[in-house]
Amino acid sequence: MLLRILMAVACGVGLSLAFEPVAVPFVIPFAVAGFVIATRGLRLRAALLVGWAFGIGFQFVLLYWMRSVGYDGWLGLSLWQSLFYAVLGAASCAVQRHRLWPMWVAALWVTTELWYSAWPFSGMPWGRLAFAVVDTPLADALPWVGTVGASFVLALSGALLAWTVVAARRREKLVAWGCLAALAAIALGVPAVVPRTPHPDGQATVAVIQGDVPGNGDNILYDFRQVTQNQVDLTTRLAADVAAGREPKPDFVLWPENSTAVDPFRDQQTNAGILAASEAIGVPILVGAIVDAGPQHVLNQGIVWDPVTGAGDRYTKHHPVVFGEYIPFRSYLDNLQIGRLTMVGRDMLSGTRLEPLRIAGIEIADSICFDVAYDDAIYGQVDRGADLLTVQTSNATFIHTDQIDQQFAITRLRAIETGRWLTVSSTNGVSGVIAPDGHVVAQAEPRTQATLVETVGLDTAITPAVRIGPWSGRLCVLLAGLGLVLAVVPYRRNLARRQVDEATLSPTH
Repeated sequence: MLLRILMAVACGVGLSLAFEPVAVPFVIPFAVAGFVIATRGLRLRAALLVGWAFGIGFQFVLLYWMRSVGYDGWLGLSLWQSLFYAVLGAASCAVQRHRLWPMWVAALWVTTELWYSAWPFSGMPWGRLAFAVVDTPLADALPWVGTVGASFVLALSGALLAWTVVAARRREKLVAWGCLAALAAIALGVPAVVPRTPHPDGQATVAVIQGDVPGNGDNILYDFRQVTQNQVDLTTRLAADVAAGREPKPDFVLWPENSTAVDPFRDQQTNAGILAASEAIGVPILVGAIVDAGPQHVLNQGIVWDPVTGAGDRYTKHHPVVFGEYIPFRSYLDNLQIGRLTMVGRDMLSGTRLEPLRIAGIEIADSICFDVAYDDAIYGQVDRGADLLTVQTSNATFIHTDQIDQQFAITRLRAIETGRWLTVSSTNGVSGVIAPDGHVVAQAEPRTQATLVETVGLDTAITPAVRIGPWSGRLCVLLAGLGLVLAVVPYRRNLARRQVDEATLSPTH
């Protein structure tokens, strides 16, 4: 049993290496295969323990960047996320009693990813297998199968690899290798034979502003007025370059999340700065702002700020971070006076908008920070006509960690998956312009002030992944449930029959 636990921990750590900063995604099938083998043939309670060991090895390394919030936050989040893999371990053990178990294991893996991406509260999607494939041949399949499909393919490849190891007979091993080869041919060959080439319907010029954060760079509130002033100064400088012919005039300017840490409608200094920048550049600015929503709530918004008409259309962050941007059960937790929680003075409300923002005649799908790791808002806006993606983010808290690179990889995945150009503005890293194939056209170095002016394509075509939307996930959940039923029900019947037989044959006393 100890050997299985150690194997599970090692495989979990190995899986974490698929993500930034190491980024060696070829380890994914082997890590999944090790997880499957480690949980195979155990009692369910033992499989829970082995699955938990895998989750601990995976999540504690993957989420090490959470230490910038506090070691208690890192320990708490990592332990919580690892529990989902404990349940997955027990479920994986159960379905391996059925002959089609590789498919059931893959469906269960994706179901687990969807589970921890949505619950509890707003969930935490970090660690989905698909988030590691942006620089692999499987990335070409993303417009066809999406994030859910890519995770399913990777989990299935690992399960089939495990089958080749545990198959008792030579014929079974040949079948397993054949299935693995067929999966690789379909997942990698079909996108190559039938590539999806974007055909832009138009073009736009976008200016991405990265203003940097004063001080050590990891505290957006250290000098929040200077953060705003940095955006204003760079935009005004760009206006001078445009007037002098050194830069093309953009159609709009993109500022990051937390460009203003105070309500720009109430704070006159902030309002005047935005107005001065928009009048200087003469085009709309998509401003990332914190907006008051009453004495107990705030909104995290992307606001279209026109130089003539002022503030207009808005996108509100869909997925505020639990315990970081809002406190659940506040009435109870406030009484405990937990130091870190008392810093969150007001709860951030969730947005529900799925209609694209309209900026300078362009339909834009906006995301704010961790929103980019969730499927719903991006799919919804693209499906409703968005022809360009924007991401406004403030990763200042994590600027000295690998979180910024992990998030940038997810951001690149969204460009590939939706077949859209994507522009991302961060307070101090990583900002960039990304093509629909995931290629980084322009990128600003972290902890620098930078202005990126690039011409991007506008595309209204909907990829199959977006068209399918949540249905691929629902299908995986259905398959997972079916696999559990097919494996557990006959097992319980056989167990009950054996108990009856043993009772019949046992001597009477």
